[in-house]
Amino acid sequence: MTPISLDEHRQRRGHLLRGMAPGTLAIVPGALPARRNGDVDYPFRQDSDFWYLTGFGESGATLVLRRGKDGDEGDAAILFCQERDAKDELYNGERLGPGRAAEALGLDSAYPASALDERLLPLLGAASAIHCALGEDAAFDQRLSGWLAQARAQRLRPNGEVRALKPLLHELRLFKSAAEVELMRRAAAITVEGHLRAMRHCAPGGREADLEAELLYAFLRGGARSTAYPPIVAAGANACVLHYTANTATLNAEDLVLIDAGCEVEHYAADLTRTFPVSGRFSPAQAALYEIVLEAQRQAIAACQPGAAFEAADEAALSVMVAGLERLGIDPSPIMDGAAVEDGDANEDAKRPTLCPHRTSHWLGLDVHDCAAAQSGDEPRTLAPGMALTVEPGIYIPPEQEAVAAKWRGIGVRIEDDVLITADGPEVLTEGAPKDITEIERIMAGG
Repeated sequence: MTPISLDEHRQRRGHLLRGMAPGTLAIVPGALPARRNGDVDYPFRQDSDFWYLTGFGESGATLVLRRGKDGDEGDAAILFCQERDAKDELYNGERLGPGRAAEALGLDSAYPASALDERLLPLLGAASAIHCALGEDAAFDQRLSGWLAQARAQRLRPNGEVRALKPLLHELRLFKSAAEVELMRRAAAITVEGHLRAMRHCAPGGREADLEAELLYAFLRGGARSTAYPPIVAAGANACVLHYTANTATLNAEDLVLIDAGCEVEHYAADLTRTFPVSGRFSPAQAALYEIVLEAQRQAIAACQPGAAFEAADEAALSVMVAGLERLGIDPSPIMDGAAVEDGDANEDAKRPTLCPHRTSHWLGLDVHDCAAAQSGDEPRTLAPGMALTVEPGIYIPPEQEAVAAKWRGIGVRIEDDVLITADGPEVLTEGAPKDITEIERIMAGG
């Protein structure tokens, strides 16, 4: 069960229902087990939207929300979940079952998952529109098509439309409650401890995997049950591969190591990146690039003010990085040997400087890249208290970037923190992870 209260889950469902038109329906499927290999599944993790609305962690469940035609009096939250099964529970643990689910989860009613097809048809017949997520799960899309075809065949729903659910739901998820912030603080604190442990155990001749092991040890000892995403432990030129996760290389004394890793606490993610020298001391070239990224991050965090545009942090960071690279005599946008240049590329990321290829921020919460569907039309999103985002500028100079002087090549630097927007300005949840050069070197020296 979730540490978020039943009242808060009820409020979330109520807010969502009030955002739906009268007489409409929302269908929110939970996650299913995912096969790893043979007869072994991956550890189960509930779908974030379903968890947000229910706090129910069992697989194979579906939530149906009905918006009353005459206001809140006709609203209903209905769960379809797996029935109790003594043999399965012997192997996999106790199930809540439909007989206990409604009361335990604060829902209006609960039925066996096997009854979904039958009980959904009259609900479809009474609905003027259906809210759901299409195009993300082929099995659900096919099942929805079958429900609609059957309803039409029975003349239950000759008209009506399918509408996107996520813009409504993710607008709610974008603003964190006090209880959510507390879970994110816990995830951030545990993540900071993991990064500190990795710094203290880093030594030439070790492996990237050794540092990953230190991270996982700290996460589990701290109370997290999983990472929020596959950890990136990238030494040397591996740091120039943005989503490097092999984590198998040797740690060489002359290299930096970039660690991008965060734990998950009760489904809420932390996302933290630190870059530090394997030897414990930055070289002059490493320090020069590092200080540019650090100043870019400071300026970007300062830009995260209530009322500011979401893009303000990126604009601030990019300005600092471009000016800093040019000050060092480095062209921020060198053309790789043999690379084609596309004219009129509509992808905004394709117009960014080659050495600063990714944007500075993304939303953070139940997903590490949270609330992708939350958008205020075509206008830039404005930051407001309760929002949480990352601030993570980076400069990457691959070894094959021959247009840049050799002393800079093979260096990748990213510095990332988790930031909560408050009425008083940005609060850095991961502030405890050192990022000043002198502090990093002091800790790595045993201080």
